[in-house]
Amino acid sequence: MAPVATSENASKQHSDGANPKIRVPDKVFNPFYSPPNMDDGNKDYKYEEFKPSFPDLSWEPLKEVEVTERGLLADPSKKNLFSAAKKVTLLTPAIGAEIEGIDLRQLTDEQKDELALFVAERTVVFFRDQELDIHQQLDLARYYGPLHKHATTGIPKNGLEEVHVVYNDSSRKPDQSAFAKIDLWHSDVTYEIQPPSVTSLKVITGPEVGGDTLWSSGYALYSSLSPGFQTYLEGLYTVHSAVAQAEGNRAAGLPVRRQEIETVHPLVRVHPVTGWKSIFVNPGFTRRIVGVPKAESDAILTFLFRQISDNPDFQVRFKWQTNSVAIWDNRVATHSATFDFWPATRHALRATPHGEKPLSVEEYERTTGKTAKDRQIEIWRQQGLEVPQATSKNAGGSSKSRYND
Repeated sequence: MAPVATSENASKQHSDGANPKIRVPDKVFNPFYSPPNMDDGNKDYKYEEFKPSFPDLSWEPLKEVEVTERGLLADPSKKNLFSAAKKVTLLTPAIGAEIEGIDLRQLTDEQKDELALFVAERTVVFFRDQELDIHQQLDLARYYGPLHKHATTGIPKNGLEEVHVVYNDSSRKPDQSAFAKIDLWHSDVTYEIQPPSVTSLKVITGPEVGGDTLWSSGYALYSSLSPGFQTYLEGLYTVHSAVAQAEGNRAAGLPVRRQEIETVHPLVRVHPVTGWKSIFVNPGFTRRIVGVPKAESDAILTFLFRQISDNPDFQVRFKWQTNSVAIWDNRVATHSATFDFWPATRHALRATPHGEKPLSVEEYERTTGKTAKDRQIEIWRQQGLEVPQATSKNAGGSSKSRYND
């Protein structure tokens, strides 16, 4: 979501007598939780019907629904998908790939299944020059699960309730005093009972320069931690909250279409297709760890949030072009846009299928009979490498390896 202006009484004169010329905000809203309620007024804009609107609607609470995990049906070699592509490029060792020569409108069911598997493995996959319209984008997303309807953000003016609109133009200059960059890192609507899975975003209007999006891998973050810390985190659960988004709407005089909720999810979840463990927290919606002292919860979450936002080894950055599409797995990815493009317009449309209810390591292993894995160790094994693993008993011992730079 985009940085926005504060309330209509956003500022007032300072009245303590020290400096009457200073104007102080009544309240500064976190831009992540305050949707845009204005635009530049250009009625000739090509995609006017997809600008955000905020109809006063009321939706029932979401209930748990059955989801077919398409990646489990895929050919592991992904031969149907890859044979149709001109080129498949891995962008970093940990995350990201770009596929050239694929028309997303023409995918067979076998290719869609293999795409779900590839996205699960690479976290995010990029496509350029895609002509699929929003209805085709929704159909593709619906193949992976029932579509989410967002309770607070903008709906296109044409009334397509299952479309999430990402829109910023010259009418709203970001207020850098209102947010820190780390605040904008998030995985979409993780407060839902069944957070999203294979999500797509298509940019229909973009700035010539700027407005990139970064993704961070929850797999890679988990793999980077010490064995003892991994084991500790696997037993923890966290609270994900929709409250701030709802309060942001109400403060802006906008409707909340579904009553806000808070949901408890495992801090480490297992992807149902890959079987790999992933850290599942994000600065946008994760509020606290259940059952531990607040100081401990704050310290752990702050550490994990900083790893998400600050560690480039976990990240990939994508420069959008018009008609670019990103497809990512919200179960194992955290992402953040850059807001460096004002006064240009950046306009994108998102289709967001629900995934399964997140499973902890214990729940996954108990219900599937499989052993959850560390992605990095599995990749090394596939490469024929056996990497000695420290254990919680010897992790604190001395090591012969030393940095020598």
